[in-house]
Amino acid sequence: AVTEAIAGCSFDEAANLLYRFIWNTFCDWYVELSKPVLNGADADAQAETRATASWVLDVILKLLHPVMPFLTEELWDQTADLGAARAEPLLMAARWPDLSALAPDAAAAAEVGLVIAAIAEGRSVRSELNVPLGARPPLLVVEADPAQAAVLAAYAPVIGQMLRVSEVRVEASAPTGAIPYVVQGATLALPVAEFIDLAAEKARLSKEIAGLAATAEQTRRKLDNPDFVARAPEEVVEENRERLAEVEAARERLQSALARLA
Repeated sequence: AVTEAIAGCSFDEAANLLYRFIWNTFCDWYVELSKPVLNGADADAQAETRATASWVLDVILKLLHPVMPFLTEELWDQTADLGAARAEPLLMAARWPDLSALAPDAAAAAEVGLVIAAIAEGRSVRSELNVPLGARPPLLVVEADPAQAAVLAAYAPVIGQMLRVSEVRVEASAPTGAIPYVVQGATLALPVAEFIDLAAEKARLSKEIAGLAATAEQTRRKLDNPDFVARAPEEVVEENRERLAEVEAARERLQSALARLA
């Protein structure tokens, strides 16, 4: 995708693609998911993870070089002894990556996708309900097929570290005070009632939802006004459309949180 964007002179799109992959995928997930492996006792898994991270970092530097040439050249030199011996001492003379031979591993993608979804959605639950960072409830697997349950159990150390839960365990049903959420057809739950004031959280969420509803209605009336749409600059109209979409999305998230509390 980066290659196509650069070839089409869409340099902003190339930079955005790189940012999303480096920050949201490599740093936000791969590095964090690697920590329990690197801190573990399996030497073969550690070596494989280090080698993979080193190779991906080399590809990142190559793809990022047209956008940040001086910084990437310096990093290329400074990291030369961290991975396998390089045949390209200068990054500016390196061949552009060709990843066409890589075959996606659907099973691995499904495994990690389930783990990421469980962590990401669990974080949303904690954030929306103001669960304290220091609170470590268990993550309950209420409904899941055997394969999903096995994956969640295998990744329990990672989930515990990234979602701040004490353990991952299977339960026949969610107890009172547990907030359920669904990822890829599996129902998980976080027992958080002991860590928050349920009445206060319901009141807070209701108030925020009402405020967002008022903001959305005000913006919607403006966009429904033909005079405003006709006379305002296009960027102002588009800004209001984006604001309305953001407010509506935020309201839906809080409504879901309120429904969970109920």
